[in-house]
Amino acid sequence: MITWTSPEQVEADFPETVVTIGKFDGVHLGHQALLAELVEVSEEHGIASVVVTFDRHPDALLNPGSVKPAITGPIQKQYLIREAGADALLTLKFDQALAELSPEAFVKQVLVDALKARWVLVGEDFRFGAKGAGNVAALVELGRQFGFRVTVVSPVIVDGEVVSTTLVREVLDRGDIAKATELLGRPHRTTGIIEHGLKIGRTIGFPTANMSRDAEGYLPVDGVYAGWLYADDERYPTALSVGINETFQAVPRLIEAHVIDRTDLDLYDKVVSLEYVEFVRPAAKFDGVEALVAEINRDLEKCRVILGIKE
Repeated sequence: MITWTSPEQVEADFPETVVTIGKFDGVHLGHQALLAELVEVSEEHGIASVVVTFDRHPDALLNPGSVKPAITGPIQKQYLIREAGADALLTLKFDQALAELSPEAFVKQVLVDALKARWVLVGEDFRFGAKGAGNVAALVELGRQFGFRVTVVSPVIVDGEVVSTTLVREVLDRGDIAKATELLGRPHRTTGIIEHGLKIGRTIGFPTANMSRDAEGYLPVDGVYAGWLYADDERYPTALSVGINETFQAVPRLIEAHVIDRTDLDLYDKVVSLEYVEFVRPAAKFDGVEALVAEINRDLEKCRVILGIKE
């Protein structure tokens, strides 16, 4: 997959395209429906498939007080879009200049002049241009003017609800990992570098891998989860802990992982992925090491059963 960070980088001889545009924060089932249609149109009509997205959520510039952490980070998003089969990804820098483009200017500069779009696919609630002035009807009209076709892809409904990034975030915020997996069409992951921590877990017999706080992948509600750790093309059964580790010392919120029945792994400075399988229990503060160790052992027994490594 070709990647660009500005329209000017698109090669002059790049072929005509079918394009979809969106934040793709989560690449959930709704986004996947757009991507599947994109690839299908591309293959049927012999034109290149291009995804246009942004380097950050528009609210980061326009409404910074309300911006939410992303479900998937930029590297995760790029990987998922590549896996969906897109030929190219254009990630626009969402700055003041882009925010002030009129709907017509956005279409002409990005879709027409840079990408030579013949077909554009969007969701029903698609908005574009300064202050979201452009909607689907405006895009259709601009398509007539500039010679591209517009298709609106219907939302995906699961259990009577429209799949959206907001819905995915809500289910993760209540620890409903099974529902998040269903909405995403895959297990949710947090990916990042393992860094040195306080090494408290090691002193009580449960060494943990602490993930850097700039990791990608939304952290679900504080608590303990059964999951998997992926490193060096290996998968390890793991107990995941999300929270602030109040028993010993309040630290900024993070995720740490204990690989079950292994104390010999050196994961420092490696990029690993942590995959959530099932919520085990809420976060708790314990009265001393003995109570904590007893609870960790109970957690590990539950994780073994959930992950199928113990009957």
